[in-house]
Amino acid sequence: MIRKWHSPGKKILQNPFCFLKQVIKSFQANQGLLLSGAVAYYTLLSIIPLFSLILIGLSYIVEPAQLLQITSEYINLVFPGQASIFIEQITRFTTQKHIGWLLLLILLFFSSMTFTVLENTMSIIFFHRVKIHRRHFLISAIIPYCYIIVLGIGVLMITTVSGILQVWEGETISIIYWNWTLNGVTKTIFYSLGIIGLILMLTSIYMVMPVGKLSFKHALIGSISATFLWEIARHVLVWYFSTLSMVNVVYGSLTSAIIILLFLEVGAIILLFGAQVIAEYERIGYNEYCHGCQEFNTNKTTNNL
Repeated sequence: MIRKWHSPGKKILQNPFCFLKQVIKSFQANQGLLLSGAVAYYTLLSIIPLFSLILIGLSYIVEPAQLLQITSEYINLVFPGQASIFIEQITRFTTQKHIGWLLLLILLFFSSMTFTVLENTMSIIFFHRVKIHRRHFLISAIIPYCYIIVLGIGVLMITTVSGILQVWEGETISIIYWNWTLNGVTKTIFYSLGIIGLILMLTSIYMVMPVGKLSFKHALIGSISATFLWEIARHVLVWYFSTLSMVNVVYGSLTSAIIILLFLEVGAIILLFGAQVIAEYERIGYNEYCHGCQEFNTNKTTNNL
């Protein structure tokens, strides 16, 4: 017996486990773990060039030391305990007296690689959109550099907020009978801004990277869920590497690189799995639910890399 519902949300609520099963099957069919590994690898290649490029540009406006401090704190949110490795190399690079045009072009190329790969992986997950919509290659070429500019603006705004908060640190605010001392408030606000920035970044990725249009509501729900899962995964990984892991014994001097790559891999899996959930939700309107086999029939062709 086959039934059709007009509401995808109602269909999911009627059979949530079948929807989850279909998402996992599609994620495996799209070789999601392999795609996550590619995103993690290219992100690792892009991190230092990306932040070096941003800091070089902003150093004409803000003190480099303050920029490095802010960058260190936010890198530490993604790679707990590993920020010093990045900051050391970024500092060494940005303090060079002569940076030629060729080197700047190399920085631009490598800093954009992660966004280019991410767009390609999204086209695999949202393959049903690619059949309908095609993105001009010039738009695909511009998107990574738009993200770099937006990240630079975000770092500048956070640095400005940081300077204001440092002035207020230790001050007491009095309102009628209540007094608040602003001790330690900077760290809390930094963390909150980091979470909000991550949610906005993921929302933009879900909306911009795949071809076609996605409602802001769906992208926001997906990004909030992905951020929540990332925070859980991040704390679990920190606990694991600090208590149970023997990675330092096995890999020795390569330990830091392995840990960073594993953090990126987990983050990429969460990001792409969230995209797969959105993609399956979109396809429900064209699918049917079969009570005999208890599965969503997507009627899609096998997607090969």
